[in-house]
Amino acid sequence: MKEDKKAPGTQGQREAFNRESKTIRITQGEKAYLEQQVVRAQKQISQASQRDDTQAVHSLQQRLMESEAARLLAVRRVTEENQGKDTAGVDGVKSLTSSERLAMTSAIHPKYWNHQPPRPVRRVWVPKPGTAERRPLAILTMMDRCKQALVKLALEPEWEVRFEAHSYGYRPGRSAHDAIAAILVAIERQPCFVFDADIEGAFDNLTQTVVLDKLQTFPVLRHAINAWLRAGVVDGNTYFSSEKGIAQGGVLSPLLMNVALHGMESVVGGEEILRFAQNDKRGQNDKRGQPVLVRYADDFVILHTDLNELQRAIKRVRQWLAMMGLHLHAQKTRITHTLTPYQGRVGFDFLGFVRHGSCTRGGCG
Repeated sequence: MKEDKKAPGTQGQREAFNRESKTIRITQGEKAYLEQQVVRAQKQISQASQRDDTQAVHSLQQRLMESEAARLLAVRRVTEENQGKDTAGVDGVKSLTSSERLAMTSAIHPKYWNHQPPRPVRRVWVPKPGTAERRPLAILTMMDRCKQALVKLALEPEWEVRFEAHSYGYRPGRSAHDAIAAILVAIERQPCFVFDADIEGAFDNLTQTVVLDKLQTFPVLRHAINAWLRAGVVDGNTYFSSEKGIAQGGVLSPLLMNVALHGMESVVGGEEILRFAQNDKRGQNDKRGQPVLVRYADDFVILHTDLNELQRAIKRVRQWLAMMGLHLHAQKTRITHTLTPYQGRVGFDFLGFVRHGSCTRGGCG
């Protein structure tokens, strides 16, 4: 692929900015001050989201992305703190000098976005731990990474107050250990049937309009996210269009996936039976308790004491996922039981946590 000499984010643009820039070095104290300013603005976004004040949310998000504090923090996180800071996208840009970081802070101001079409991502293949398989990883250009980090600062506080209780993957202050603890709480009082599931190629196959429609964000941000989703992929010397999926490896990608899968807990729990399982006559009249979902990104388990109720929940979630272009991985999806053998299996393995034998903590349905 030839370098576009006039495209924003190229060497020519960076040099133009650098001629007008001064060297910048942010101390730990200054970083703390920037974070305080950003956190204050994020709290306002969260509060407006809790009030369902969409207009205020969008206004506050725009103000945050335009602020110098947020732009400085986004650039610092990408160029100094991120593990992939020395990996180049199709722009060939790796580490930035101090003056280049300041130039980038100016360049990612939203007022320039109409003149900064995103570049395709560079695809690299990395091995999956413990298997002979490889998975694709997308490397964005340095400018797109910084812009996505800025957008994440604005979007995350809006959605953190909306996300469901048992969603754990790629969320601030949550971890795989929290997901495992939730499962232990769900199986304490009595044995449970377990649906251990994995969404096949979630990042590769997700229908992009699902994300955009769920975000319900303001036009400038919707246009930017849509442009990133459709920017395309360069694998070796070959360009591929990206008409579906989310680039796995992008700064914003995990948050977008969580937005897309938001609502699964309601579907599994039966709150949307009339929409997704109209033939289920028992529906919400069932009194034996709702199935419990614990999700970590695109891996999840559903637990219930009654096999029939579990199977109804599985049917609902399959239908719901299919509406987004997603399907469950046949080889990595199974029903087991926490105590007694079912179809030759007992116990389950979720996020490296292997559960066999009697239940010791928590309760399900």
